[in-house]
Amino acid sequence: MSSPSKRREMDLMKLMMSDYKVEMINDGMQEFYVEFHGPKDSPYHGGVWRIRVELPDAYPYKSPSIGFVNKIYHPNVDEMSGSVCLDVINQTWSPMFDLVNVFEVFLPQLLLYPNPSDPLNGEAAALMMRDRNTYEQRVKEAIDFRRLLALMRRFKGHLCEGDKGHLCSIAKPSDKLLMELISMELKYLSLASERLFT
Repeated sequence: MSSPSKRREMDLMKLMMSDYKVEMINDGMQEFYVEFHGPKDSPYHGGVWRIRVELPDAYPYKSPSIGFVNKIYHPNVDEMSGSVCLDVINQTWSPMFDLVNVFEVFLPQLLLYPNPSDPLNGEAAALMMRDRNTYEQRVKEAIDFRRLLALMRRFKGHLCEGDKGHLCSIAKPSDKLLMELISMELKYLSLASERLFT
């Protein structure tokens, strides 16, 4: 049987080799961020979240602590802290599970099959139970808004401040990037105006 520290190293390497973008928080292997993409066939498809993972000293005998860093509209995710209500992480964890299970099975299942009867976000749970279509639209709006912000950050990266405070172009943004930004902005403004007048 391998020691918990060896198992941590093996599981982390296995996660990295599964093409997940992993960013270490410090020099140890116990805290890191993982880039997680929303699963296909769900309203979360197209969304990208940064997940904070903390491995306890007793990992794999004790479950990892996971939480969404950027916001997600979901009944089982606390909107303020990003903590997750997921039985397999919180109650039924087994040393047979590993980090790849968390990102390839457990989190996708959470997004595919939310449980509004055990909520951390009461508003999302109530909306989901009352009107599933409106709930899914709200999820998609939140994802589109985050994508718009990411595009704006990418576009801003094409500009710099000159020595007299004037903006100067350091690299011409591609026409595709500009069109994507304008399209996302128009879509978001259209959705926002619909909400105001309905």
